[in-house]
Amino acid sequence: MSYVIREYTPADETAWLRCRVLAFLSTAYFDDVLRAKPMVPVPGFQLVAAEEFGAVIGIMDVTVEGGLATVDTVAVHPDHQRQGIGRAMLTEARTRVGALGVPTLDAWTRDDLDTLRWYRAMGFTESEHYLHVYANYYTQAAEPDRAIAERRPGLRPMKTFLHANLRDEPLLREQFARVHVCRRFALEL
Repeated sequence: MSYVIREYTPADETAWLRCRVLAFLSTAYFDDVLRAKPMVPVPGFQLVAAEEFGAVIGIMDVTVEGGLATVDTVAVHPDHQRQGIGRAMLTEARTRVGALGVPTLDAWTRDDLDTLRWYRAMGFTESEHYLHVYANYYTQAAEPDRAIAERRPGLRPMKTFLHANLRDEPLLREQFARVHVCRRFALEL
C-alpha cells in the first residue's frame, strides 16, 4: 500500500475525526468522541498518513511546550493497522521534535494492552501513572452517587453525565454549557 505522511489541513477534519473514532472504538478510549478537531499551536504539529488518492488512514498530533513534546493523538484506521503506519508517523514526529531541540517526547494512554505494547515497542518507557475513574449508573446503579456524594481528596471530576428534572432547565442552562432535553418517543401499536 502506498501512502504519504503530510501536514494536516482543515480539509482533513472530517476524515481525521472518522479515523480517530474508528481507531479508538476497540481501545480503552472508545467513548472519547470529538465533534471538532482540536488545533495544535505552533511549534506543535499535526500529521496525517494519506493514501495515494487522499484518504486519511492515520493521524498524529504533537504539542510542544518548553522542553517537552507530547503525542496528543495517534491513531490508524482499523483497516490499515499493523502495517507500519503508526511507526512511520512516529519516526516523522521524532525527527521534527529533534529538530526543535526538544529532548523528550511523551504520551499518556490508558491500560489498553495493544496500545501499551506499541509504545513499548517504539522505545517509550513508563514513568508516571494516575487513574481515570468512571462512575456509570448502567455499570452499577450506586456508582455516580458515590462519586459525587462528597469531595474526595485526589479524585478530580473531569466530565460528568447527569440526569435532571425538566423544571430545573433554566437554572441548569445558566450553570452549564451543555444541557440537552432528552425526549421519549413512543409508538402505540
